[in-house]
Amino acid sequence: MHVFLAGATGVLGRRILPLLVARGHRVTAVTRDPGRLPALRAAGASPTVADVLDADAIAARVREAGPDLVMHQLTDLRDGDRAANAHLRVVGTRNLVRAARSAGVGRVVAQSIAWAYVAGTGPATEDVPLRPEMPGVPQLEAAVRELPEWVLLRYGMLYGPDTWYAPDGLMARRARAGELAADNDDVTSFVHVDDAAAAAAEALAWPTGATNVCDDEPAPARTWVPAFYQAVGVPRPAPAAGSAPRTGWARGADNHRARALGWTPRYPSWRDGFAALRHTRVTDLAQGEIA
Repeated sequence: MHVFLAGATGVLGRRILPLLVARGHRVTAVTRDPGRLPALRAAGASPTVADVLDADAIAARVREAGPDLVMHQLTDLRDGDRAANAHLRVVGTRNLVRAARSAGVGRVVAQSIAWAYVAGTGPATEDVPLRPEMPGVPQLEAAVRELPEWVLLRYGMLYGPDTWYAPDGLMARRARAGELAADNDDVTSFVHVDDAAAAAAEALAWPTGATNVCDDEPAPARTWVPAFYQAVGVPRPAPAAGSAPRTGWARGADNHRARALGWTPRYPSWRDGFAALRHTRVTDLAQGEIA
């Protein structure tokens, strides 16, 4: 299969690319930076230059490549700028989907998130509606659904090398500053960055639909935050005297659909994944970047 990979130099993209190549897929990898072309070529891709925010440029690149499938792994979180990331989700996704449609490409695999569901009890399944006020996510998913075949990968919170949740990542810096609170019952579903990449490679053959890609153990902050402190070498926070109520939407996500599709994470629980963080080094503090 010929895959047009947008986000090829991001935290997930640069892990997905070698997995696709190893499976025998042909990959056209897009980047904004001409300086990254040699690395993409060395990884086995046919690289091309375009900014996904430039509708005409990305349409031309997709048309020239003529792929079977477009994969969207774009984020813009290098500086923790959520507004920039929401803009990319809306405008970049719209441009990429329109480019695919104009080139006659009928299938897309796209990155979304697993913490955009409306409030409720228990981990959310994929049929739970999304919060309309979640910046950029409903628009991203609506655009993706315009193509005849689509897979939405609703990732849990990424952790591991090169993410915010790494020994030198943004959340580790917040922990060292005492800014990562463990006094609430807000539930998070995590996924190791390598397990997320593996799901994307497998998703080329998944049926149309949204799929939560997260581990088996949604956990409240009072459980996972102390473990994260330990994993990144920060003294554990003192036990909280009280308990802040859970935010309604902070409910975690159910991964049974991904499991049924055959996805088997290397780290079924963040507990084992966090323990592995103590033995990793990171080279990039960003959770994602525009390719």
